[in-house]
Amino acid sequence: MLGFVTIDHRAGAADRLLAEIADALETGGLRLAGAIQVNLDHGPDRDCDMDLRILGDGDDAPIRISQTLGTCSEGCRLDTGALARAVGRAEAVLAQGADLVIVNKFGKQEEFGRGFREFIASALAHGIPVLLSVPAEQLPAFHAFAGDMAEPVPPEGALDWCHARIGRAA
Repeated sequence: MLGFVTIDHRAGAADRLLAEIADALETGGLRLAGAIQVNLDHGPDRDCDMDLRILGDGDDAPIRISQTLGTCSEGCRLDTGALARAVGRAEAVLAQGADLVIVNKFGKQEEFGRGFREFIASALAHGIPVLLSVPAEQLPAFHAFAGDMAEPVPPEGALDWCHARIGRAA
C-alpha cells in the first residue's frame, strides 16, 4: 500500500496536492502521520524557503529545512539536521498510530538511505498506507526501494486512493 504521484513541469504542484489531501483527510477526522512541504516564495530571482508541516503532532510550527546560503552559492540548500528533526517528530506521531502516512517526497536524501526512508518502511511494515510524491529524477531509486509495492497514483485520483487504502487497512 505505497502510492506515489509524479508531477513534472509544475513547480510546487505535488506539494499543493499533498497539502490538499492532508487537509481533506484531517477534516474528515483521520489520523495522519508524515510531513507536507510548504514553500514560501520570496519573488523572482530569490530562492524560496522550504518548510515541513508535521502531520498529526498538534504543533503548527513548521520546520524550516532550507538554508540561506547567499546569492552566489551553488551548494545544496537542504538543512539535513532540520530534516532529521522533522523525521523525528513524524516518527513520534507514527508511534501513536495513524490511518495513513503522507510524505512530501522521496527525494535525494531518501535515495541515499536517509531522510524519510526508514519512516516510510516502518509505516509499511505496520500495514499503514503511504502516499508520497516522487520527482521523475528519483523514480529509479524509488522503484529500487519499493519494488512491486509501489503503485502509481494519478494526481486527480489521489484522494480516492487514500480513502480506498484506509478502508482496506481498517
